[in-house]
Amino acid sequence: MSFSKKKGLLLLAGLAFMLVLVACGGEGAEPESNGQIDDGDNGTAVESTNGNEGLVGISMPSLSLERWERDGTQIEAYLQSLGFDTDLQFAQDDVATQISQIENMIMQGADILVVAPIDGETLTGVLETAATEGISVIAYDRLIMNTEHINYYVTFDNFVVGQTQGYFIVDALGLNDNEGTFNIELFAGAPDDNNAHLFHAGAMSVLNPFIENGTLVIQSGQTDFNQIAIPGWSTAEATNRMDNLLSLNDNIDAVLSPNDSLALGIVASFQNLGLEVPIVTGQDADLANVISILAGDQSMTVFKDTRILAAAAAEMVQTILSGGTVDVNDTETYDNGVFVVPTYLVDVITVTADNVMEVLVDTGFYTAEELGLE
Repeated sequence: MSFSKKKGLLLLAGLAFMLVLVACGGEGAEPESNGQIDDGDNGTAVESTNGNEGLVGISMPSLSLERWERDGTQIEAYLQSLGFDTDLQFAQDDVATQISQIENMIMQGADILVVAPIDGETLTGVLETAATEGISVIAYDRLIMNTEHINYYVTFDNFVVGQTQGYFIVDALGLNDNEGTFNIELFAGAPDDNNAHLFHAGAMSVLNPFIENGTLVIQSGQTDFNQIAIPGWSTAEATNRMDNLLSLNDNIDAVLSPNDSLALGIVASFQNLGLEVPIVTGQDADLANVISILAGDQSMTVFKDTRILAAAAAEMVQTILSGGTVDVNDTETYDNGVFVVPTYLVDVITVTADNVMEVLVDTGFYTAEELGLE
């Protein structure tokens, strides 16, 4: 089966699954209006109902970003629908907490771990322990670095996420047609998040030619990744940095923001100073940001349909535990410093005010009421 056909089937399966939960009306099973599934008490095991056996540990970075709560609850719901027991934990952006939670999953007899790391380079020891217990590990959305003890990686194409943001800026400013110059400032995500480097590399692969020929001007001169990176993807820190940049120059035509949490802070900085918001990119289609896009403030967001990613992760778990052949579509790109990790990639979609209804409302990710559209 081709990747594009399988991707479509995963989305259909995910949406059908949510409809089944609504029809069943079981306690704690009804999906919330934003596509999340309320599982009740996180970390509790559910009796196996569909013939699959095994305990799956699900380790998410935190509840501080909307998307991680969505990812965790969706993966858990898919796995429980397949009959697996689950232990879902959120580490609140604390590495020591995440390690402790994974250690506890191992002690509780987890058969497989699905891990979205806070810091991709800090889990070497605990994953070695998992390996000695014969526990398979799937890296989820963020690559786990510098260890041989992961089996697979399931993620969105994060280089393409950055390219998508870069192409949006190029098109919005008309850089291929206009002989003028435009001012841009660059932001990057958390330096300990491997994805942040991929987002940045993708965006700069598109923007660098225009920077080199002088069409795009970075008046602050801040181009080094460590200069523009925002630790912890902090909205407040993004506002602080944008405030500082605007104190030097408030004539800015575009801001490269790698995700929605930074975009919120960047937009707030312009608004707090009474300035017109320029082109601002984003990623994740968080509710507040989609509302901002509809209001004409943030320009776009890259939508990563976590329902598809969660379904892909759940299918990977089922295949591994049943001894089947895991479906991957990239065996060349994701080198974690020890080996190239077999990977399943999911595509992304650009969301603007023009296609919010089609992409987010018609598919049930948000309701029109949530977005203030009715």
